[in-house]
Amino acid sequence: MEYQRAQEIIASPAEYEVSYNGVSVWIDKVHDDKKTATVHLRRSLEERSEVDISELKEESLIQ
Repeated sequence: MEYQRAQEIIASPAEYEVSYNGVSVWIDKVHDDKKTATVHLRRSLEERSEVDISELKEESLIQ
């Protein structure tokens, strides 16, 4: 994923399916370095990780 897209997802009221290493995550914050973001597992608010934005993947939602 690119920095700009991560920013758009955070700013949007819609919900997007994003994964990190095949696991569904929620983006909490995109950092000013434009390379990393803080994410947490969708099912666990307690465990947060800082990851490379380039490793985040927006999943297609089949309707």
